[in-house]
This record gives sequence, structure tokens and C-alpha cells, in this order.
Amino acid sequence: MLENREGQDVPAVTFKTRQNSEWVDVTSSDLFDNKRVIVFALPGAFTPTCSSSHLPRYNELFPVFKDNGIDDIYCLSVNDTFVMNAWQDDQSAEKLTMIPDGNGEFSKGMGMLVDKRDLGFGDRSWRYAMIVDNGIIEKMFIEPEVDGDPFGVSDADTLLKHLNPDAKALPTVSIITRKGCPHCTRAKELLASKGLPYEEVELNQEVTNISLSAITGAHTTPQVFIDGKLIGTADDLESYFA
Repeated sequence: MLENREGQDVPAVTFKTRQNSEWVDVTSSDLFDNKRVIVFALPGAFTPTCSSSHLPRYNELFPVFKDNGIDDIYCLSVNDTFVMNAWQDDQSAEKLTMIPDGNGEFSKGMGMLVDKRDLGFGDRSWRYAMIVDNGIIEKMFIEPEVDGDPFGVSDADTLLKHLNPDAKALPTVSIITRKGCPHCTRAKELLASKGLPYEEVELNQEVTNISLSAITGAHTTPQVFIDGKLIGTADDLESYFA
């Protein structure tokens, strides 16, 4: 039976991390003292749900969490620091802090270490998330104990709604560009002036005009999408904001 530990201290653990090619010991005190943070824990780096949904959304919503009183967001898994660092790079999750609970000590102290030998994983963390204020567990979101890998209450949107039901996430912005395109530069500067982060896809040998036309129906760059809706060129983007 997984225990809700709201109101208790987080486990006192020393994590073995690798930073700038050096071993660095990071303690629970380093991570939690005098901060209000979110921890989301998951069964394993590079696993499907963790990579496609759990981690990316926390990274995406990090600025909104900051605006709602959260200082840092930690991703914890029973993996070593090399795996966690590689996963962070693979996911471009620069806004998150990766916590390698390689020996499972923190997960065990939380009562969240579970047997995943049926998958060849050994002991791993159950999927959960929590808000921690100055080392005290303020709120926990524990996935139900059912078969498989449930993912319904520890997601970023659920925690954001708990913190502030009226919080608004920034729109997601994608822009397809071409190297040396002045209109692309104009569109990116306009997005930056509005405080909107964006994901840029630059046309190259792998992503060509064929894909540009197939996706947008257009042959010119830039092509801007906001919340999945095609806005269009730099001129169209100016009209959109106007």
C-alpha cells in the first residue's frame, strides 16, 4: 500500500550527480531547503510515457509554475546520473533539474520503491508527483495502484490546476524557417517581443519544401503555428497580434 506522506519531511539522501565531468554530491537539503518545489517521479528515463508526456509537459509549463510560486521542478527516477543527464539532453529539458536516485534510497524513504522485475527493471519508483515547501511535503499526487503504468494524476496540468485553477499556460508556438530568411527573423523577433517561446524547425536536406507544402499548403517561410493552428507568414503573425 503506497502511503500519502503529506506533512512529513522528505527523506534525507545524498544523490551522486555528474556535473561538468565532475562528481558532485547533492543532498536533500541542497534541493529542498528554503524553496517551494515540485518533484515528479517516474519508473524510468527514456520510457514511453515518461518521454512522450510526463517530462515534456513539466518542462513546457515551467514558466507558468514559476509565476505561481514554484522555485524549481525536479524529475526523479531510479537511474544513474549518466542516464538522467543523457535523457535531459535528449529531451531538451533544460528547465528541469534531474535527480538520479540510482540506489533507490529516496524512493524507498518515500515508500514509493516498487518491484518492476516483471519488466526487467528491478526496483523502481512508482509514478507520483508532489509539492514540497522547505523540505515538508505539502501535497502528493500518487497514481492509483493498478496494473500497468497509470498516468492520470501526477501530470503537470493537474498540479498547475491545484496551485491555481485560473492559471493560463502560454500558447505553444512552432515556426518553420529557412536559413537566411529575413522574414523568419522578423517573425522570431516578434514572438520574442511578446514573450512567447517557440520551437523552430529549419528547412534542410531532411526537412524540405515538400514537407513545408504538405503541412502548411504554402511554399514560403516562415510558417507559424500557435496552439496547433496555422497562423502563416510574418505578415500574418503581425495581423494576428494586431
